[in-house]
Amino acid sequence: MQRQAIALFPTCLLAADDKTVVMLAGDVMLGRGIDQIQRHSVDPRIYEDYVHSAVDYVRLAEQKSGPIPRRVAPEYVWGDALSILRSLAPSVRIVNLETAVTASGTPWPGKGIQYRMHPANVDVLTAARIDCAVISNNHVLDWGREVLPDALSALHRAGVKTAGAGSNLEEASAPAIFDLKEGRILVFAMAHESAGVPSSWAASPARSGVNLLRDLSGNDVIANIKRYRKPGDRVVVSIHWGGNWGYDISPEQERFAKTLIDSGLVDIIHGHSSHHPKRIEVYRGHLILYGAGDLINDYEGIGGYAEFRSELSLIYLPALSKSGAIESMLLVPMRMQRFRLNRASADEREWLLRLLQRESRGLRFATTSEGLILARPD
Repeated sequence: MQRQAIALFPTCLLAADDKTVVMLAGDVMLGRGIDQIQRHSVDPRIYEDYVHSAVDYVRLAEQKSGPIPRRVAPEYVWGDALSILRSLAPSVRIVNLETAVTASGTPWPGKGIQYRMHPANVDVLTAARIDCAVISNNHVLDWGREVLPDALSALHRAGVKTAGAGSNLEEASAPAIFDLKEGRILVFAMAHESAGVPSSWAASPARSGVNLLRDLSGNDVIANIKRYRKPGDRVVVSIHWGGNWGYDISPEQERFAKTLIDSGLVDIIHGHSSHHPKRIEVYRGHLILYGAGDLINDYEGIGGYAEFRSELSLIYLPALSKSGAIESMLLVPMRMQRFRLNRASADEREWLLRLLQRESRGLRFATTSEGLILARPD
């Protein structure tokens, strides 16, 4: 695949009356170290095997990258991403919010990692105008089932819609719905045990929790979508699945994603859990992100898995036709440093470009003169 330079302003490639631009991001982990640098923060005590204060994650990052400010403005962690998103103006902004949202609670028994952010720090999401927080993941109940209402209340009060967890299975499996001038977008969210989600976190008709899939057949998901989808709707299925490291896609994951696309009811598969970007695929005209990668986390000072370069991330901006097919997509390469998103350097962008070219299917990639990556279906 030959690299090209595209000398067009990116919004010209995305913005049109017959297109809808969606922002998708992977894990936004605003708890633990990220929480500790905000204006509000929870008690830093955590009960992990090797770390007993969330502040230690800040110190580890500072040892690697230099001083990190404290009591930062809500915009701080988004850094350079804010001006880019302001320019590209997606219609809906969707992230996987991977943390409990509470100032109280008790660590889940046997859970070795505990993420928690102060409810007042929901303004970090509103600073980036996030519309939808997917909360079906393996950290939303780190501090107990009883504090899930804290998360739902804080997010909804701030105008952030949620999907993937709720007071019962009906609520956890219901979509977040966005009424746009181009039609509705429905976001269904779910998780799978392969991402480390305890089976005991599953919501039931009488119990709060996560929309946890029993299997990856897709049958339950399709049946649920049929209850809500109307003609002309575009549907995003956001799923937390798979391990944190590695590029392999299991046959079950691939079959699940393609079964949903084949149903004619789903337009985008938004997969997450991996700490780095994985394969992107266009299948029958529709977008599959098998692993979007982390966008914001506090891993900066933690060693290991250097070959995956998890400090580098992507923001995905697909442009959808009225039918839900992908017409083009801009990818924004970012680098996390000092707990802030910075524009990736030319070398870092080239590394991500080579990764995408190696792993992806059904797309061709080119760089733009603004330092973004443009993807078009083959």
